Amino acid sequence: MKFPIKIYNSLKSYKLDYFKSFNESFISINDNELNKVIIMLERAYVKGEKRIMVCGNGGSAALANHFVCDHQKILYETKKIKPNMISLCSNPALMTAISNDNSYEDVFSDQILQIGKKNDILITISSSGNSENIIKAINVAKQKKIKCISLTGFSGGRSKKLAHLNLHVKS
Repeated sequence: MKFPIKIYNSLKSYKLDYFKSFNESFISINDNELNKVIIMLERAYVKGEKRIMVCGNGGSAALANHFVCDHQKILYETKKIKPNMISLCSNPALMTAISNDNSYEDVFSDQILQIGKKNDILITISSSGNSENIIKAINVAKQKKIKCISLTGFSGGRSKKLAHLNLHVKS
């Protein structure tokens, strides 16, 4: 699925195609895989013992920050769910220090090496699934026995294959 599919003459026609594409994207997610992700996150959230790290580049970095914000604030307010989350994109000083002194490929993996523990969870967000810093983050996380969930689009790339669980949207 690719959107937009044409040049639009009106917002109404754009809206109709947008929602059609949006619906098709959601339908393309593997329900079995989604249920496994939900179970994994529920277990982590209820106990609050496992750290959940989230990362992505560009717009996916914004999604990672927003994901953490919503889950940390909204779920904690239930008083029953205690998410322990961090966006690896939320500290630009640390990210630029790592990328300047080491490599941009290390911006997430170095943070995982510093704070990640066995049985934590890493969620990566990458449309292509091929960003080198995302691939390196998954590989380092797996070496540390951290469970990996990738959220991907397009063909899913390498992260779709490397992660323990993948939510793929065909868009």
